[in-house]
Amino acid sequence: MAVLGPEEWQAVALSLKVSTWATVLSLPLAVLAAHALARWRFPGRALLNGLVHLPLIMPPVVTGYVLLIVFGPAGPLGRALQSIGVVLAFNWTGAALAAAVMGFPLMVRAIRLSIEAVDPRLEQAAATLGASRMWVFLTVTLPLILPGLVAGAILGFAKAMGEFGATITFVSNIPGQTQTIPSAIYAFLQVPGGETAAARLVALSIALALGALLLSETVARRAARRVGGQ
Repeated sequence: MAVLGPEEWQAVALSLKVSTWATVLSLPLAVLAAHALARWRFPGRALLNGLVHLPLIMPPVVTGYVLLIVFGPAGPLGRALQSIGVVLAFNWTGAALAAAVMGFPLMVRAIRLSIEAVDPRLEQAAATLGASRMWVFLTVTLPLILPGLVAGAILGFAKAMGEFGATITFVSNIPGQTQTIPSAIYAFLQVPGGETAAARLVALSIALALGALLLSETVARRAARRVGGQ
């Protein structure tokens, strides 16, 4: 693959920045949502499950439009955040939010499956010894679900790297500010002679996606062996 040009490297750097922040900020919420869906019984549980997985079902453009309505300059949360100096629409921070929303269901699903695989009797035994729910989760559940948590984080990161529809709808395609790898590929394909640059970014995207999947499998296996004491 030929060396990337300045604009292409700019898109790669921004994609890594956006995906990292999207993963870091959404992971705690994904753990909470996964634990609630796996262990708790409460009114509205089905609704929560539907809301969590809604971005997987809706067209990404619809998700981006909803984000624009809510977090845009005229949106209720957008105005409130703007008053304290936080701007999301047409900014890289908004791209991180869109990527986090789109990757959230994948993270929750991987972590939820791991929690459901943990024997509840282990948690109950710790609780009978006087441990609080939070301490039980931190000392019993969390170490056992580590493989799923790592896999979910990596899948969420990979999804964030490839997000296009919601991002371009919410924050547009501004070079150096909101233009991620998918947006740059789209932009290059709209101009004559841009196919070569687009092809380079496509090849890089495929390599990153495959790398993320392999890393997810490798890290999850090692974590599983460590948890199992092998």
